[in-house]
Amino acid sequence: MTDVRRRIPRVDGLLADPRLVDAQDRLGRALVRQVVTDVQDRARRGEITPEQVPDAVVAALPPRACGVRPVVNATGVLLHTNLGRAPLSPAAIDAVVTAAGCVDVEFDLDTGRRARRGRQLLDALLAAVPAAEAAHVVNNNAAALALAATALAAGREIVLSRGEMVEIGDGFRIPDLLTSTGARLREVGTTNRTTLRDYAEALGPRTGFVLKVHPSNFVVTGFTAEVSVRDLAALDAPLVVDIGSGLLSPDPSLPGEPDATTTLADGATLVTASGDKLLGGPQCGLLLGDRAYVERLRRHPLARAMRVDKLTLAALEATLRGPTPPTSRMLHATAEELQARATSMLALLTSLDVDVQPVPSQASTGGGGAPGLVLASTALSLPAAYAEALRANDPAVVGRMHAGRLLLDLRSVPPELDHVLYDAIVRVAGQV
Repeated sequence: MTDVRRRIPRVDGLLADPRLVDAQDRLGRALVRQVVTDVQDRARRGEITPEQVPDAVVAALPPRACGVRPVVNATGVLLHTNLGRAPLSPAAIDAVVTAAGCVDVEFDLDTGRRARRGRQLLDALLAAVPAAEAAHVVNNNAAALALAATALAAGREIVLSRGEMVEIGDGFRIPDLLTSTGARLREVGTTNRTTLRDYAEALGPRTGFVLKVHPSNFVVTGFTAEVSVRDLAALDAPLVVDIGSGLLSPDPSLPGEPDATTTLADGATLVTASGDKLLGGPQCGLLLGDRAYVERLRRHPLARAMRVDKLTLAALEATLRGPTPPTSRMLHATAEELQARATSMLALLTSLDVDVQPVPSQASTGGGGAPGLVLASTALSLPAAYAEALRANDPAVVGRMHAGRLLLDLRSVPPELDHVLYDAIVRVAGQV
């Protein structure tokens, strides 16, 4: 009897299939070849017949060459760290695609000579924050703090309130980050109360700078006291302020959230911030402020290790110059707009006999800033069984569970993705 395995199509024959030729152009030959061998192994184990191999290979091809999957964030957390924080604007995405090729990132096309890296972005950043004399961009806000500590306080002291010695996520803590640079922390005040006198008494010849950190993912209330930037700026020491969220100018909808413009106007020497939070751009760290100090950090050898790539430079510039990014639109969406979107989708889904209900919801900015701020929202409530099926969809849809139901909060879903959310619900409705 002929061994059935002899009928399994050969690798070279399968790779010549027009469908796989196109896939190789899109995904790469190595990836497609691996899928072919995996499916052949299934046929050898008897899971499929040799005749089923070609179609099984096509069915097993991934939709994209990278392993990350697109996700519709319906959690109600606008800046969800586990989902990549701020989604980029169409303008920023287009800029990333442009920058993926050869671009004049460090080249002056007029003179044919080398130019300062990212000069277009720096112009846009300084235009957005006129209070800053100079700016520099590194790969995240932690890097901005580490660079400041290394350049200004290695072997010296950083004066910091005990109430601002925060953990920034995944076990990483600001004190550990700062001391790893060779700086020594001079802790002042208590967990809940720190006064200007506490700072003043800690200053001395070993002081590198005073640091003020905004607790962007928690709130301390009750018997508390902290010192303002304006008062700290009057001390005889450089003042570095980590505002965290990346808000560049005041926003009335975010009361109490510090912004770069106001912080610099109040006297901060340097401001550090994240680019992928309330600013709505790519992951990066912003350094804004006094020209001499920014230049000192920019010329430090460690700055090279923290340099951002051309894709980040392009995306951040487009975020600053382009239309309102998705994060800001989600933050400022009105209750009426959210309700209208829910009503529109509800009419379509109920006609298909889907068990869905519009319910009031509470959204939040997330770890990106404005801790404690509650944003009134509207969600689509579905049976709990939808949760797993929607996560398996492509693109995946992630919501949150509440009272035994799956809530898909519309505030964290850009309106242009409503049809994607609707299609996903319809697609999985028959599976649950």
